Amino acid sequence: MVSDTTLRQDVMAEVAKYKETVNQDPYRLNYHIMPPVGLLNDPNGFIQWKDSYHLFYQWMPFKTDHGAKFWGHYTSKDLVHWKHEEVALTPSEWFEKNGCYSGSAIEHDGKMYVFYTGNVKDDTGKRDSYQCLAVSHDGIHFDKKGPVIEVPEGYTPHFRDPKVWEQDGQFFMVIGAQTNDLKGAVALFTSKNLTDWDHVGILTGGGNGQLGEFGYMFECPDMFELGGKSILIFSPQGLTPEGMKYHNVYQAGYVCGQFDPMTGDYQHGEFEELDRGFDFYAPQTTLDQEGRRILMAWMSVPEQNEQQHPTIQYKWLHNMTIPRELKLVDGKVQQFPVKEIETLREGEAIQHTLMIQNEEIQLENMKGNSIELILEDIMIKKGFFYMAIGDAAKLVFSADEGVFTLERKSYVDGEIERRQCKLRELKAIRIFIDTSSVEVFLNKGEECFSSRFYPTHNEITVGGSDVKLELYKWRLKKIC
Repeated sequence: MVSDTTLRQDVMAEVAKYKETVNQDPYRLNYHIMPPVGLLNDPNGFIQWKDSYHLFYQWMPFKTDHGAKFWGHYTSKDLVHWKHEEVALTPSEWFEKNGCYSGSAIEHDGKMYVFYTGNVKDDTGKRDSYQCLAVSHDGIHFDKKGPVIEVPEGYTPHFRDPKVWEQDGQFFMVIGAQTNDLKGAVALFTSKNLTDWDHVGILTGGGNGQLGEFGYMFECPDMFELGGKSILIFSPQGLTPEGMKYHNVYQAGYVCGQFDPMTGDYQHGEFEELDRGFDFYAPQTTLDQEGRRILMAWMSVPEQNEQQHPTIQYKWLHNMTIPRELKLVDGKVQQFPVKEIETLREGEAIQHTLMIQNEEIQLENMKGNSIELILEDIMIKKGFFYMAIGDAAKLVFSADEGVFTLERKSYVDGEIERRQCKLRELKAIRIFIDTSSVEVFLNKGEECFSSRFYPTHNEITVGGSDVKLELYKWRLKKIC
Protein backbone atom coordinates (compact mmCIF):
# COMPACT_ATOMS: atom_id res chain seq x y z
CA MET A 1 0.00 0.00 0.00
CA VAL A 2 1.09 3.56 -0.76
CA SER A 3 0.79 5.93 2.19
CA ASP A 4 -1.70 8.76 2.37
CA THR A 5 1.13 11.31 2.50
CA THR A 6 2.82 9.91 -0.61
CA LEU A 7 -0.44 9.81 -2.55
CA ARG A 8 -1.17 13.45 -1.70
CA GLN A 9 2.31 14.49 -2.80
CA ASP A 10 1.92 12.57 -6.05
CA VAL A 11 -1.42 14.31 -6.75
CA MET A 12 0.06 17.76 -6.13
CA ALA A 13 2.96 16.96 -8.44
CA GLU A 14 0.59 15.77 -11.18
CA VAL A 15 -1.53 18.94 -10.95
CA ALA A 16 1.57 21.13 -11.19
CA LYS A 17 3.09 19.10 -14.02
CA TYR A 18 0.11 19.47 -16.35
CA LYS A 19 -1.33 22.83 -15.26
CA GLU A 20 -0.11 24.63 -18.38
CA THR A 21 -1.24 21.83 -20.69
CA VAL A 22 -4.74 21.76 -19.16
CA ASN A 23 -5.14 25.53 -19.39
CA GLN A 24 -4.20 25.56 -23.07
CA ASP A 25 -7.31 23.58 -24.02
CA PRO A 26 -9.68 25.78 -26.08
CA TYR A 27 -12.56 23.64 -24.80
CA ARG A 28 -11.77 24.30 -21.14
CA LEU A 29 -14.98 25.57 -19.48
CA ASN A 30 -15.59 29.01 -17.97
CA TYR A 31 -18.11 28.48 -15.15
CA HIS A 32 -18.45 24.74 -14.58
CA ILE A 33 -16.63 22.54 -12.08
CA MET A 34 -13.83 20.54 -13.74
CA PRO A 35 -10.84 18.56 -12.46
CA PRO A 36 -7.50 20.41 -12.36
CA VAL A 37 -6.08 17.37 -14.15
CA GLY A 38 -7.24 13.84 -14.95
CA LEU A 39 -10.78 12.47 -14.82
CA LEU A 40 -13.75 13.71 -12.81
CA ASN A 41 -16.96 11.75 -12.36
CA ASP A 42 -19.70 11.36 -9.71
CA PRO A 43 -20.50 14.24 -7.33
CA ASN A 44 -20.02 13.08 -3.72
CA GLY A 45 -20.76 14.42 -0.25
CA PHE A 46 -22.70 17.46 -1.48
CA ILE A 47 -23.57 19.48 1.63
CA GLN A 48 -23.87 23.01 2.97
CA TRP A 49 -21.85 22.81 6.17
CA LYS A 50 -21.47 25.83 8.40
CA ASP A 51 -21.08 28.76 5.96
CA SER A 52 -19.90 26.90 2.86
CA TYR A 53 -21.13 24.47 0.26
CA HIS A 54 -18.89 21.43 -0.09
CA LEU A 55 -18.84 19.32 -3.23
CA PHE A 56 -16.57 16.30 -3.28
CA TYR A 57 -16.10 14.33 -6.47
CA GLN A 58 -14.70 11.10 -7.83
CA TRP A 59 -11.22 11.91 -9.12
CA MET A 60 -8.56 9.99 -10.99
CA PRO A 61 -5.72 12.54 -11.13
CA PHE A 62 -3.12 10.33 -12.85
CA LYS A 63 -4.95 9.57 -16.12
CA THR A 64 -8.06 10.48 -18.08
CA ASP A 65 -9.61 7.10 -17.37
CA HIS A 66 -11.11 5.27 -14.41
CA GLY A 67 -9.11 3.57 -11.68
CA ALA A 68 -8.43 3.77 -7.94
CA LYS A 69 -10.44 6.92 -7.22
CA PHE A 70 -9.67 9.75 -4.83
CA TRP A 71 -12.17 12.24 -3.42
CA GLY A 72 -11.46 15.65 -4.90
CA HIS A 73 -12.98 18.62 -3.10
CA TYR A 74 -14.45 22.02 -4.00
CA THR A 75 -15.96 24.63 -1.64
CA SER A 76 -18.13 27.66 -2.36
CA LYS A 77 -19.93 30.41 -0.50
CA ASP A 78 -22.44 31.05 -3.30
CA LEU A 79 -22.69 27.96 -5.59
CA VAL A 80 -20.99 30.00 -8.33
CA HIS A 81 -17.39 30.69 -7.29
CA TRP A 82 -15.62 27.48 -6.31
CA LYS A 83 -12.27 26.91 -4.59
CA HIS A 84 -10.37 23.69 -5.15
CA GLU A 85 -9.27 22.29 -1.79
CA GLU A 86 -6.69 19.65 -0.98
CA VAL A 87 -7.57 16.00 -1.59
CA ALA A 88 -10.21 14.83 0.90
CA LEU A 89 -9.73 11.04 0.67
CA THR A 90 -6.97 8.91 -0.81
CA PRO A 91 -7.14 5.12 -1.41
CA SER A 92 -4.44 4.47 1.19
CA GLU A 93 -6.00 1.82 3.45
CA TRP A 94 -6.68 -1.89 2.93
CA PHE A 95 -10.46 -1.39 2.85
CA GLU A 96 -10.26 1.12 -0.05
CA LYS A 97 -7.06 0.20 -1.85
CA ASN A 98 -8.75 0.09 -5.27
CA GLY A 99 -10.68 3.30 -4.82
CA CYS A 100 -12.62 5.57 -2.48
CA TYR A 101 -15.88 5.27 -4.38
CA SER A 102 -18.97 7.49 -4.21
CA GLY A 103 -20.85 8.49 -1.09
CA SER A 104 -22.46 11.31 0.88
CA ALA A 105 -22.04 13.69 3.80
CA ILE A 106 -24.16 14.60 6.81
CA GLU A 107 -23.67 16.95 9.77
CA HIS A 108 -23.81 15.46 13.28
CA ASP A 109 -22.74 17.00 16.60
CA GLY A 110 -21.07 19.87 14.74
CA LYS A 111 -18.88 17.53 12.68
CA MET A 112 -19.05 16.39 9.07
CA TYR A 113 -19.54 12.66 8.63
CA VAL A 114 -18.80 11.29 5.16
CA PHE A 115 -19.78 7.81 4.05
CA TYR A 116 -18.21 6.23 0.99
CA THR A 117 -17.59 2.86 -0.60
CA GLY A 118 -14.19 1.29 -0.19
CA ASN A 119 -13.46 -0.75 -3.31
CA VAL A 120 -11.12 -3.74 -2.99
CA LYS A 121 -9.99 -6.24 -5.64
CA ASP A 122 -7.67 -9.19 -5.31
CA ASP A 123 -5.15 -10.38 -7.88
CA THR A 124 -7.84 -12.32 -9.75
CA GLY A 125 -10.17 -9.32 -9.98
CA LYS A 126 -12.56 -10.57 -7.30
CA ARG A 127 -14.27 -7.57 -5.71
CA ASP A 128 -15.15 -6.71 -2.12
CA SER A 129 -17.09 -3.60 -1.08
CA TYR A 130 -17.11 -1.83 2.27
CA GLN A 131 -19.24 1.13 3.32
CA CYS A 132 -16.79 3.33 5.18
CA LEU A 133 -16.95 6.35 7.50
CA ALA A 134 -14.63 9.34 7.85
CA VAL A 135 -15.20 12.29 10.20
CA SER A 136 -14.03 15.90 9.95
CA HIS A 137 -13.96 18.78 12.43
CA ASP A 138 -13.05 21.42 9.84
CA GLY A 139 -14.51 20.10 6.57
CA ILE A 140 -11.01 19.76 5.06
CA HIS A 141 -9.17 17.04 6.99
CA PHE A 142 -10.79 13.64 7.56
CA ASP A 143 -10.20 10.94 10.15
CA LYS A 144 -11.00 7.57 8.61
CA LYS A 145 -12.95 5.25 10.89
CA GLY A 146 -12.97 2.33 8.46
CA PRO A 147 -15.84 0.05 7.37
CA VAL A 148 -19.21 0.30 9.10
CA ILE A 149 -21.13 -2.01 6.72
CA GLU A 150 -20.08 -5.11 4.80
CA VAL A 151 -22.11 -6.65 1.99
CA PRO A 152 -25.13 -8.50 3.48
CA GLU A 153 -26.34 -11.86 2.23
CA GLY A 154 -28.36 -11.71 -0.96
CA TYR A 155 -26.22 -9.13 -2.78
CA THR A 156 -23.18 -9.27 -5.04
CA PRO A 157 -20.14 -7.08 -4.23
CA HIS A 158 -21.62 -4.47 -6.60
CA PHE A 159 -22.86 -2.70 -3.50
CA ARG A 160 -21.94 0.98 -3.28
CA ASP A 161 -22.69 4.73 -3.14
CA PRO A 162 -24.21 5.22 0.36
CA LYS A 163 -26.50 8.23 0.84
CA VAL A 164 -27.38 9.08 4.47
CA TRP A 165 -30.11 11.28 5.96
CA GLU A 166 -31.86 11.85 9.28
CA GLN A 167 -35.61 11.43 9.69
CA ASP A 168 -37.90 10.99 12.71
CA GLY A 169 -35.05 10.70 15.18
CA GLN A 170 -32.99 8.09 13.38
CA PHE A 171 -30.55 7.83 10.50
CA PHE A 172 -31.23 6.09 7.20
CA MET A 173 -28.91 4.97 4.44
CA VAL A 174 -29.69 3.86 0.91
CA ILE A 175 -27.09 1.92 -1.08
CA GLY A 176 -26.99 1.09 -4.79
CA ALA A 177 -26.97 -2.66 -5.19
CA GLN A 178 -27.19 -5.79 -7.30
CA THR A 179 -28.90 -8.90 -5.96
CA ASN A 180 -27.43 -12.38 -6.34
CA ASP A 181 -29.79 -13.02 -9.24
CA LEU A 182 -28.38 -9.90 -10.98
CA LYS A 183 -31.28 -7.51 -10.42
CA GLY A 184 -30.80 -3.82 -9.73
CA ALA A 185 -31.90 -2.78 -6.25
CA VAL A 186 -31.68 -0.12 -3.56
CA ALA A 187 -30.79 -1.48 -0.10
CA LEU A 188 -32.05 0.29 3.04
CA PHE A 189 -30.25 0.54 6.42
CA THR A 190 -31.02 2.31 9.71
CA SER A 191 -28.89 3.52 12.61
CA LYS A 192 -29.20 5.41 15.88
CA ASN A 193 -25.59 6.60 16.00
CA LEU A 194 -24.14 6.61 12.44
CA THR A 195 -21.73 3.78 13.26
CA ASP A 196 -23.92 0.73 13.95
CA TRP A 197 -26.21 -0.05 11.02
CA ASP A 198 -29.06 -2.54 10.57
CA HIS A 199 -30.10 -3.89 7.19
CA VAL A 200 -33.84 -3.32 6.77
CA GLY A 201 -34.07 -4.90 3.32
CA ILE A 202 -34.64 -3.89 -0.28
CA LEU A 203 -36.31 -0.51 -0.66
CA THR A 204 -37.15 -1.05 -4.33
CA GLY A 205 -36.10 -3.30 -7.20
CA GLY A 206 -34.45 -6.66 -6.64
CA GLY A 207 -36.89 -8.71 -8.69
CA ASN A 208 -40.07 -7.55 -6.96
CA GLY A 209 -42.55 -4.71 -7.37
CA GLN A 210 -42.76 -2.03 -10.01
CA LEU A 211 -38.97 -1.92 -10.52
CA GLY A 212 -38.46 -5.65 -10.05
CA GLU A 213 -37.20 -6.14 -13.60
CA PHE A 214 -35.42 -2.86 -14.24
CA GLY A 215 -31.83 -3.43 -15.17
CA TYR A 216 -28.97 -5.27 -13.48
CA MET A 217 -27.60 -2.54 -11.17
CA PHE A 218 -28.81 0.62 -9.44
CA GLU A 219 -26.12 3.22 -8.72
CA CYS A 220 -26.01 6.44 -6.69
CA PRO A 221 -29.38 6.40 -4.85
CA ASP A 222 -30.56 9.56 -3.09
CA MET A 223 -33.79 9.77 -1.09
CA PHE A 224 -35.40 12.99 0.19
CA GLU A 225 -38.66 14.79 0.81
CA LEU A 226 -39.92 17.27 -1.79
CA GLY A 227 -43.34 18.89 -1.90
CA GLY A 228 -44.78 16.41 0.61
CA LYS A 229 -43.57 13.36 -1.36
CA SER A 230 -40.65 10.96 -0.99
CA ILE A 231 -38.37 11.18 -4.02
CA LEU A 232 -35.83 8.47 -4.81
CA ILE A 233 -33.19 9.38 -7.38
CA PHE A 234 -30.98 6.62 -8.75
CA SER A 235 -29.05 5.58 -11.86
CA PRO A 236 -30.14 2.21 -13.28
CA GLN A 237 -27.89 0.22 -15.57
CA GLY A 238 -29.09 -2.30 -18.13
CA LEU A 239 -32.21 -0.67 -19.55
CA THR A 240 -33.08 -0.99 -23.22
CA PRO A 241 -34.45 1.93 -25.26
CA GLU A 242 -38.22 2.42 -25.25
CA GLY A 243 -39.47 4.96 -27.75
CA MET A 244 -37.74 8.24 -26.83
CA LYS A 245 -36.55 6.93 -23.44
CA TYR A 246 -33.32 5.29 -22.26
CA HIS A 247 -31.07 6.04 -25.24
CA ASN A 248 -27.89 6.67 -23.27
CA VAL A 249 -25.73 3.72 -22.21
CA TYR A 250 -27.00 4.23 -18.63
CA GLN A 251 -29.78 6.41 -17.22
CA ALA A 252 -30.44 8.74 -14.29
CA GLY A 253 -33.91 9.48 -12.97
CA TYR A 254 -36.36 9.22 -10.09
CA VAL A 255 -39.53 7.74 -8.70
CA CYS A 256 -42.05 9.64 -6.59
CA GLY A 257 -44.01 8.11 -3.72
CA GLN A 258 -44.35 7.80 0.04
CA PHE A 259 -41.74 6.34 2.40
CA ASP A 260 -42.76 4.98 5.78
CA PRO A 261 -39.79 5.41 8.16
CA MET A 262 -41.42 3.12 10.73
CA THR A 263 -41.60 0.10 8.46
CA GLY A 264 -39.18 0.94 5.65
CA ASP A 265 -41.95 0.49 3.10
CA TYR A 266 -41.80 2.64 -0.02
CA GLN A 267 -44.73 2.87 -2.43
CA HIS A 268 -43.92 4.81 -5.58
CA GLY A 269 -44.82 5.50 -9.19
CA GLU A 270 -43.02 5.00 -12.48
CA PHE A 271 -39.39 5.87 -13.20
CA GLU A 272 -38.85 9.22 -14.92
CA GLU A 273 -35.60 10.39 -16.48
CA LEU A 274 -34.33 13.61 -14.93
CA ASP A 275 -32.51 14.85 -18.01
CA ARG A 276 -33.11 13.98 -21.65
CA GLY A 277 -29.68 14.98 -22.97
CA PHE A 278 -26.60 12.98 -23.89
CA ASP A 279 -24.58 13.64 -20.73
CA PHE A 280 -26.16 13.39 -17.28
CA TYR A 281 -25.48 10.76 -14.61
CA ALA A 282 -25.10 10.09 -10.86
CA PRO A 283 -26.96 13.20 -9.62
CA GLN A 284 -26.77 14.03 -5.93
CA THR A 285 -28.78 16.54 -3.91
CA THR A 286 -28.52 18.47 -0.67
CA LEU A 287 -30.89 20.57 1.42
CA ASP A 288 -29.40 24.01 2.01
CA GLN A 289 -30.04 26.54 4.75
CA GLU A 290 -32.66 28.32 2.65
CA GLY A 291 -34.65 25.09 2.49
CA ARG A 292 -33.82 24.50 -1.17
CA ARG A 293 -33.25 21.02 -2.53
CA ILE A 294 -30.22 21.51 -4.83
CA LEU A 295 -28.91 19.00 -7.35
CA MET A 296 -25.62 18.59 -9.15
CA ALA A 297 -24.76 15.85 -11.62
CA TRP A 298 -21.86 14.50 -13.61
CA MET A 299 -22.12 15.77 -17.19
CA SER A 300 -21.21 12.47 -18.79
CA VAL A 301 -22.25 8.81 -18.77
CA PRO A 302 -20.03 5.80 -17.92
CA GLU A 303 -18.72 3.78 -20.85
CA GLN A 304 -20.27 6.19 -23.37
CA ASN A 305 -17.34 7.04 -25.66
CA GLU A 306 -15.53 8.66 -22.76
CA GLN A 307 -12.10 8.17 -24.29
CA GLN A 308 -13.10 9.98 -27.49
CA HIS A 309 -13.48 13.44 -25.93
CA PRO A 310 -10.94 15.86 -27.45
CA THR A 311 -10.04 17.25 -24.00
CA ILE A 312 -8.05 14.08 -23.31
CA GLN A 313 -5.09 15.38 -25.31
CA TYR A 314 -4.98 18.24 -22.78
CA LYS A 315 -4.89 15.81 -19.81
CA TRP A 316 -8.39 16.39 -18.38
CA LEU A 317 -11.88 14.93 -18.79
CA HIS A 318 -15.46 15.73 -17.72
CA ASN A 319 -17.29 18.33 -15.63
CA MET A 320 -20.35 18.86 -13.44
CA THR A 321 -23.66 20.46 -14.40
CA ILE A 322 -24.53 23.86 -12.98
CA PRO A 323 -26.37 23.63 -9.63
CA ARG A 324 -30.14 23.23 -9.99
CA GLU A 325 -32.97 23.77 -7.54
CA LEU A 326 -35.61 21.03 -7.52
CA LYS A 327 -39.34 21.58 -7.11
CA LEU A 328 -42.27 19.18 -7.31
CA VAL A 329 -44.86 20.53 -9.78
CA ASP A 330 -48.01 18.51 -10.46
CA GLY A 331 -46.28 15.35 -9.25
CA LYS A 332 -43.23 15.87 -11.48
CA VAL A 333 -39.73 16.90 -10.39
CA GLN A 334 -38.71 20.05 -12.22
CA GLN A 335 -35.25 21.64 -12.31
CA PHE A 336 -34.34 25.32 -12.21
CA PRO A 337 -30.86 26.88 -12.37
CA VAL A 338 -30.11 28.28 -8.91
CA LYS A 339 -30.74 32.03 -8.68
CA GLU A 340 -27.07 32.71 -7.86
CA ILE A 341 -26.13 31.85 -11.46
CA GLU A 342 -27.55 35.22 -12.51
CA THR A 343 -24.60 36.93 -10.75
CA LEU A 344 -22.46 35.71 -13.65
CA ARG A 345 -24.26 38.01 -16.08
CA GLU A 346 -22.19 40.88 -17.46
CA GLY A 347 -24.03 44.10 -18.26
CA GLU A 348 -27.50 44.45 -19.70
CA ALA A 349 -29.20 41.85 -21.83
CA ILE A 350 -29.20 42.10 -25.60
CA GLN A 351 -32.81 41.72 -26.71
CA HIS A 352 -34.49 40.77 -29.99
CA THR A 353 -38.13 40.41 -30.99
CA LEU A 354 -38.07 37.76 -33.69
CA MET A 355 -40.72 37.01 -36.26
CA ILE A 356 -39.73 34.10 -38.47
CA GLN A 357 -41.62 33.22 -41.62
CA ASN A 358 -40.14 30.24 -43.47
CA GLU A 359 -36.63 31.63 -43.17
CA GLU A 360 -33.28 31.26 -41.43
CA ILE A 361 -31.67 34.14 -39.53
CA GLN A 362 -28.09 34.35 -38.29
CA LEU A 363 -27.91 36.41 -35.10
CA GLU A 364 -24.47 37.96 -35.04
CA ASN A 365 -24.76 39.74 -31.69
CA MET A 366 -26.07 36.59 -30.01
CA LYS A 367 -22.96 34.48 -30.47
CA GLY A 368 -20.47 33.61 -27.76
CA ASN A 369 -18.91 30.66 -25.98
CA SER A 370 -19.90 31.72 -22.45
CA ILE A 371 -23.47 32.95 -22.62
CA GLU A 372 -27.01 32.57 -21.31
CA LEU A 373 -29.99 32.76 -23.68
CA ILE A 374 -33.64 33.10 -22.70
CA LEU A 375 -36.41 32.63 -25.26
CA GLU A 376 -39.82 33.74 -23.98
CA ASP A 377 -43.35 34.31 -25.26
CA ILE A 378 -42.75 31.69 -27.92
CA MET A 379 -45.63 31.35 -30.37
CA ILE A 380 -45.43 28.66 -33.02
CA LYS A 381 -48.63 28.76 -35.01
CA LYS A 382 -47.72 25.76 -37.11
CA GLY A 383 -44.77 23.75 -38.32
CA PHE A 384 -41.46 23.97 -36.50
CA PHE A 385 -38.77 26.10 -34.88
CA TYR A 386 -35.04 25.51 -34.55
CA MET A 387 -31.92 27.12 -33.11
CA ALA A 388 -28.43 26.05 -34.18
CA ILE A 389 -25.60 26.61 -31.68
CA GLY A 390 -22.43 26.78 -33.69
CA ASP A 391 -21.97 23.76 -35.93
CA ALA A 392 -22.27 21.06 -33.26
CA ALA A 393 -25.72 21.39 -31.59
CA LYS A 394 -29.25 22.18 -32.70
CA LEU A 395 -32.56 22.53 -30.86
CA VAL A 396 -35.66 21.61 -32.85
CA PHE A 397 -39.32 21.72 -31.87
CA SER A 398 -42.08 20.30 -34.08
CA ALA A 399 -45.39 21.86 -33.07
CA ASP A 400 -47.24 19.44 -35.33
CA GLU A 401 -45.75 16.34 -33.66
CA GLY A 402 -45.26 17.80 -30.16
CA VAL A 403 -41.62 16.64 -30.09
CA PHE A 404 -38.54 18.51 -28.90
CA THR A 405 -35.16 17.30 -30.21
CA LEU A 406 -31.57 18.05 -29.26
CA GLU A 407 -29.25 17.23 -32.13
CA ARG A 408 -25.50 16.93 -31.67
CA LYS A 409 -22.65 16.33 -34.08
CA SER A 410 -20.92 13.33 -32.59
CA TYR A 411 -17.37 13.96 -31.42
CA VAL A 412 -16.68 10.30 -32.23
CA ASP A 413 -17.56 10.07 -35.93
CA GLY A 414 -19.16 13.41 -36.89
CA GLU A 415 -22.58 11.86 -37.44
CA ILE A 416 -25.73 13.61 -36.21
CA GLU A 417 -27.23 11.99 -33.09
CA ARG A 418 -30.47 12.89 -31.30
CA ARG A 419 -32.21 12.89 -27.95
CA GLN A 420 -35.92 13.69 -27.76
CA CYS A 421 -38.97 14.11 -25.55
CA LYS A 422 -42.67 14.71 -26.00
CA LEU A 423 -43.73 18.28 -25.27
CA ARG A 424 -47.30 19.51 -25.51
CA GLU A 425 -46.20 23.06 -26.26
CA LEU A 426 -43.03 25.12 -26.21
CA LYS A 427 -43.42 28.35 -24.25
CA ALA A 428 -39.91 29.17 -23.01
CA ILE A 429 -36.31 27.98 -23.33
CA ARG A 430 -33.34 28.87 -21.11
CA ILE A 431 -29.92 27.87 -22.44
CA PHE A 432 -26.48 27.91 -20.80
CA ILE A 433 -23.58 27.61 -23.24
CA ASP A 434 -20.06 27.17 -21.87
CA THR A 435 -17.38 26.51 -24.51
CA SER A 436 -18.03 22.75 -24.80
CA SER A 437 -21.22 22.23 -22.80
CA VAL A 438 -24.86 23.14 -23.26
CA GLU A 439 -27.71 22.89 -20.72
CA VAL A 440 -31.27 23.48 -21.92
CA PHE A 441 -34.27 24.09 -19.65
CA LEU A 442 -37.67 23.90 -21.36
CA ASN A 443 -40.82 25.63 -20.13
CA LYS A 444 -39.07 26.82 -16.95
CA GLY A 445 -37.93 23.40 -15.80
CA GLU A 446 -40.47 21.01 -17.31
CA GLU A 447 -37.72 19.17 -19.23
CA CYS A 448 -33.92 19.44 -19.32
CA PHE A 449 -31.22 18.46 -21.82
CA SER A 450 -27.53 18.45 -20.78
CA SER A 451 -24.72 17.66 -23.19
CA ARG A 452 -21.08 18.15 -24.03
CA PHE A 453 -20.41 19.31 -27.57
CA TYR A 454 -17.39 20.59 -29.48
CA PRO A 455 -18.21 23.39 -31.95
CA THR A 456 -15.71 25.02 -34.31
CA HIS A 457 -17.60 28.34 -34.20
CA ASN A 458 -20.23 29.89 -31.93
CA GLU A 459 -22.70 31.64 -34.20
CA ILE A 460 -26.39 31.37 -33.30
CA THR A 461 -28.86 30.70 -36.11
CA VAL A 462 -32.65 30.45 -35.82
CA GLY A 463 -35.28 29.37 -38.28
CA GLY A 464 -38.82 28.11 -38.60
CA SER A 465 -42.09 28.16 -40.43
CA ASP A 466 -44.28 30.62 -38.48
CA VAL A 467 -42.69 31.68 -35.20
CA LYS A 468 -42.67 34.70 -32.90
CA LEU A 469 -40.58 35.05 -29.74
CA GLU A 470 -38.58 37.32 -27.45
CA LEU A 471 -34.86 36.52 -27.21
CA TYR A 472 -32.45 37.74 -24.50
CA LYS A 473 -28.71 37.16 -24.28
CA TRP A 474 -26.18 37.75 -21.50
CA ARG A 475 -22.45 37.21 -21.56
CA LEU A 476 -21.38 35.17 -18.53
CA LYS A 477 -18.21 35.79 -16.55
CA LYS A 478 -15.31 33.43 -16.61
CA ILE A 479 -14.64 32.10 -13.10
CA CYS A 480 -12.62 28.93 -13.74
